[in-house]
Amino acid sequence: MLLEPPDPALAFRLGLQPDIEVVSSALLRPAVALVEDAGAVPALLADDPECRVLVMTGSAHPGLRAAVLAAGAVGLVLRDGPIEDLAEAVRRASRGETVIDPSLSPP
Repeated sequence: MLLEPPDPALAFRLGLQPDIEVVSSALLRPAVALVEDAGAVPALLADDPECRVLVMTGSAHPGLRAAVLAAGAVGLVLRDGPIEDLAEAVRRASRGETVIDPSLSPP
C-alpha cells in the first residue's frame, strides 16, 4: 500500500496491521494507494492501471463522491477515522471492492 503524500505516522499505524505493508514509491507497484487529492488519481492509474486508489477526506462535500469515482478511484474514506476502519477499507479495495465510508454516502 502507498500513501500519497507520505504520512509517516499513518504509515506506521497501518504498518502495524499484520497483512498491510506500506511502500514508499509507486514504482513498487502497490495493490492499493491512499491519496488525499482526487487529482492524483489519474496519474497513479496512468503509471499502474491495476492499482486500486482510495481517496481520503476529512469530511464530505457536495459532488466529492462522484468526482472521486469519476477520476477512477475505487473509494472514499475518512482520513481521521479509526485505524481499523481505514485498514479494512484497504483490505476491501485490494479484493476489488468499491469502498465508500457510510458517513460519506448521500442519504
